[in-house]
Amino acid sequence: MIKKNAPAIIVTGIILILAAAVIGLLFYIKNLAPQTRGIQPLVEVALMEPDSSKWGQNFPNQYATYLMTATNNTRTTYGGSEPFSKLEADPRLLTLFGGYSFSIEYNEERGHANALTDVRAIARVNETTPGTCYSCKSSNNPSLWDEMGMAAYDATLFSELGAHITNPIGCANCHDAETMALVVTNPALEAGLEAQGLDWTTFSRQQMRTVVCANCHVEYYFEGDGKFLTFPWANGTNIDNIADYYEEDGFTDWTHPDSGTAMVKMQHPEYEMYTSDSTHYMAGVACADCHMPYTRDGSAKFSSHNVMSPLLNAEAACGACHTDVEYVTGRVAVIQALSYKTLIATEDALVSCIEAIKAAKAAGASDAALAEARALHREAQLRWDFVAAENSMGFHNPEEVLRTLALATDMARQAEISAMQAMP
Repeated sequence: MIKKNAPAIIVTGIILILAAAVIGLLFYIKNLAPQTRGIQPLVEVALMEPDSSKWGQNFPNQYATYLMTATNNTRTTYGGSEPFSKLEADPRLLTLFGGYSFSIEYNEERGHANALTDVRAIARVNETTPGTCYSCKSSNNPSLWDEMGMAAYDATLFSELGAHITNPIGCANCHDAETMALVVTNPALEAGLEAQGLDWTTFSRQQMRTVVCANCHVEYYFEGDGKFLTFPWANGTNIDNIADYYEEDGFTDWTHPDSGTAMVKMQHPEYEMYTSDSTHYMAGVACADCHMPYTRDGSAKFSSHNVMSPLLNAEAACGACHTDVEYVTGRVAVIQALSYKTLIATEDALVSCIEAIKAAKAAGASDAALAEARALHREAQLRWDFVAAENSMGFHNPEEVLRTLALATDMARQAEISAMQAMP
């Protein structure tokens, strides 16, 4: 009887021993000291180290492709990285931004490695420019924010702060030096997420491959006399939420000299436009999937840091998901052409509304009589600019772009009619 049950007893014993071993191994792993990454670094990089070349000693492929952003000055149909004058390409902007610094100089931006050079060369910078304008231009920022605090950083004049800023956008803007994890480094982004009840430390790696881009590629404004960098996200991140925020806050960038309207200038809201339920975002696609596609150097697979338009690297950027890349790029061309045509129609409507308000003013219309026209002008132009300042010519979110432009055009035409009715 004992011999008959012996195999079962032996098997049970082996199972118990293996289970105990697995439990012991898991307990051991759990209590190991945290590991920095899967490879031993060649050099130790200090936390928030602004010099990207030091990071490059450990990650030569990433650094080598990052350096390409200094020379990837290729113009696409509607943008790219060649610093052409947008004012020359579209003279309507001189009217739309009349009285504001963007009517002085407004150029297409170049790649990350040129960010610091370009911001210092732009004609909009003068002796009163706040240091806040450096916020998205340098890898020195994370350490400066840590040392100074954002309030002191923003309150420092651009000319004075520049002495402490020596590096363009780089590794420290997006990565933790110890773990190489993607991190939020801009305090304004952290505050903007918190205003929506979001904690970025709980996000997945794939989510972070979009969120880190929001350190810079967002709409923002300078709040108060200290020019404190603020993201207008308390009501949400689509354009209607942001318009409501600015209306409630009473914020204005400048008063248009022709219409007398209190205006708001939109910045580069790529993050907000893309994450407003766009097709790709809802499918789980991150910014880095298209703008920093995976590539290979021999057996090494890495994310290219030559950040640029996916259209310039369509096989890698689009081909990872789409088998027919030619069809995909053709679809992009159709979407962008429609977006551009609609954008220009909105600009024409805005120019007409400005001229109508100006004519009514000249004819003696009172401020009270023009209040409705000006309110409509403000709301129309900030919606148009939300699309115009966003660097995808509609592709990041085609449906939202056309909805926004349709509403802006309607508001601009209403403003024109209201100004005509306000004529004495």
